[in-house]
Amino acid sequence: MESQLEALKQSFCEELGQARTTDDLEPMRVKYLGRKGLLTSILRQMGSIPAEERPRMGALSNALKTFMEEAFASITGELEVSSGRAGMDVTLPGRALRRGGIHIINSVIRELEDIFLGLGFTVASGPEVEDDYHNFQALNIPEHHPARDMQDTFYFQQGILLRTHTSPVQIRVMEKSGPPVRIIAPGRVYRCDSDVSHTPMFHQIEGLWVEEGITFAHLKGVLYEFIHRLFGKDVVLRFRPSFFSFTEPSAEVDISCIMCGGKGCRVCKGSGWMEILGCGMVDPEVYKYVNIDPETVTGFAFGLGIERIAMLKYGVGDIRMYFENDLRFLAQFA
Repeated sequence: MESQLEALKQSFCEELGQARTTDDLEPMRVKYLGRKGLLTSILRQMGSIPAEERPRMGALSNALKTFMEEAFASITGELEVSSGRAGMDVTLPGRALRRGGIHIINSVIRELEDIFLGLGFTVASGPEVEDDYHNFQALNIPEHHPARDMQDTFYFQQGILLRTHTSPVQIRVMEKSGPPVRIIAPGRVYRCDSDVSHTPMFHQIEGLWVEEGITFAHLKGVLYEFIHRLFGKDVVLRFRPSFFSFTEPSAEVDISCIMCGGKGCRVCKGSGWMEILGCGMVDPEVYKYVNIDPETVTGFAFGLGIERIAMLKYGVGDIRMYFENDLRFLAQFA
């Protein structure tokens, strides 16, 4: 048996030396080391040799198998390099890893949250699938208000809908905890609208501060500080009278155009002003829906579109670009 192993080793070395490509090696591996290979055939004779010889023959067989395997590995590497098929060329520069990043809208949400957390607010959330009561009725929005129309709201059955604003969060928080309340509610909202400045799904952040002694002066102070932290101290604010069903009095807030500094440009349509948010003192009727006595507390609420904030900060002209998942666009803000 020992002579057979020696002859097999010599035959293997001669045949291995004739290999010119890696394609020549696989048939050889099967021939010598396969389940029905030459080495396996010799090992099957182990039972016919004297017992005292078996340990030595076993060691010789294992040594030959190891020799063949190492020889295959060595010649495979040499042939791959010579044929240009090496698994790795360590002289080549490494491939840069593609790094992910936070979506621009999430980045703006975090920035807004940080500002309001610094002003003493906490973050609250609520369901995106709402009921008519929390989305409209409890916010003092009358039954025939245009916002309830089918062309403006995504309705399901039995008064269930996709929330059209994050104001329902304010109602749910007041129902659960009562005053004092000092929250912001960022999140996704849905409306039947789509053009360069509107999408069916977008993001809002709304704020609510309710407790004893809150006045319109508190509202103005919070919004002045918020805008100046967001856009800088040079930005000018103005409050215009407006109307919202759930606040009275109500106002819309404009800021001096951040593109032209208030001088007038295409973005602000020559006015020098840009609308930024709506706000007002919470209407006493709203308190009645959440079992709060309007004689004991006052409060204010405000709301703004997060995409609009991002458009103003980064000069993006089409809101739809935020949701098209074009990495060339998104990578600018990563």
